[in-house]
Amino acid sequence: MPAANKGAELSEWGRHETEEERADRKWGELIQEVRVAQTGVQILFGFLLTVVFQQKFDSLEDTDKTIYIVTVVLGAAATGALIGPVSLHRLVSGRRVKAEAVEWASRMTFVGLALLFATMASALLLVLRVATHNEAVPWIVTGIVVWYALCWYVIPLWTRRRGTEK
Repeated sequence: MPAANKGAELSEWGRHETEEERADRKWGELIQEVRVAQTGVQILFGFLLTVVFQQKFDSLEDTDKTIYIVTVVLGAAATGALIGPVSLHRLVSGRRVKAEAVEWASRMTFVGLALLFATMASALLLVLRVATHNEAVPWIVTGIVVWYALCWYVIPLWTRRRGTEK
């Protein structure tokens, strides 16, 4: 075992790393994931904030305005949760609590992704209702929500389960 890994134990994932190395690796992986989600949520949230200033907004049905308000609140919450790990890291950096910071950042990211899921579904519902006034909109949105759930939760959880069965 190299001197750099002195004191490192073989983890359940087959890696020789110390707790500090594991926390550093997990932090690096997490922050890469958050970067992708942050970009998407920030663009979506920025777009949502401009909708209220459009002339057509006043002519929306009350239901559509309610969907808009819910969507903006969800987007704001998702933005907060997905930017939270960056603030957490900055505020605790150098305090020797990286393992705990990774755990909290991971939780914030998970919550942020769930809120982003709801924001995107709500935004899609609003846009399709306003754009088409079609009775098929709820079915289309349901299909997309099922697709999101499959891509974001079902396949990852299935993969995780299969990986832990080996």
